[in-house]
Amino acid sequence: MISAKNLTKYYGKTKAIENVSFYIEKGEIVGLLGPNAAGKTTIMRILTCFLTPNSGTAKVNGYDILEQPLKVQESIGYLPERNPLYEEFTVGEFLNLVCEIKGIRKKEEKNKRISTVIEKCGLFDVKNKLIEKLSKGYKQRVGIAQALLNDPPVLILDEPTIGLDPKQIIETRNLIKNLRGERTILLSSHILPEVSMICERVVIINEGRIVATDTVENLTAKIKGGMEICLEIEGDKEKVKKAIEEIPGVKSVNIISSSKERTSKYIVITEKEKDLRKEISAKIINSGFGLLEMTLKEMTLEDIFLKLTTKE
Repeated sequence: MISAKNLTKYYGKTKAIENVSFYIEKGEIVGLLGPNAAGKTTIMRILTCFLTPNSGTAKVNGYDILEQPLKVQESIGYLPERNPLYEEFTVGEFLNLVCEIKGIRKKEEKNKRISTVIEKCGLFDVKNKLIEKLSKGYKQRVGIAQALLNDPPVLILDEPTIGLDPKQIIETRNLIKNLRGERTILLSSHILPEVSMICERVVIINEGRIVATDTVENLTAKIKGGMEICLEIEGDKEKVKKAIEEIPGVKSVNIISSSKERTSKYIVITEKEKDLRKEISAKIINSGFGLLEMTLKEMTLEDIFLKLTTKE
């Protein structure tokens, strides 16, 4: 649904992005992450045809951003970081104006679209209120509602929860999650736990270049060089350790604590991206030991982000 190929953009002599390539499948929610000035907003502005790249191109919903920019814009609902609201209007008046701008002018169709987004975005109770009187959370809902008015297959949301309080963040996050499957969504955010909860994949950009694109789970395995499995097992610790080490794909077994009750805790590192929980549990049980606990230890998205975007 979105395919970027070797996008490069300079502002004068300053490089914003260089050779940026990634794809997003239909129905996916993907997070675009990076430090300030990494190039996130530049990518979004290029995809929405507000900026032209110096080189490279992209397709959105099958349309080329350079050859068919109006078709691309018809396919997109866009919420920029600075919410484009006319605050002297009521919610209903503003949405009516946006319909006119987007070429939705038949009264019946216009009313249908406005009613749909008001219901979907939870705006019924404020539809007749002036936008300037609304909370920041409701203003963000109005911003998402205007992006949905043309029923776009693609949504591009630049920092959709910026400046919101915790309650408003949860409400906006749930609104976006409820669109899962209906739309293809690309969003940027500085709130990394939020991205983990909403997005199926992440694209991480640093200094204008893509440094990683994958699921959080796969990035964890790649960075660590393998999966990390935490175990609590009842039995002779050296015999348990030896049994686990015999399993193909196990790189190392470390005993991290033990007790007088012959119960010990272990960390098992597997070879790259190998999930051996099934094989480990079978080996332990078949060897006559007691498996009390097994968990997959994962890096947080913050850990991954810092690992990929800092030099320390």
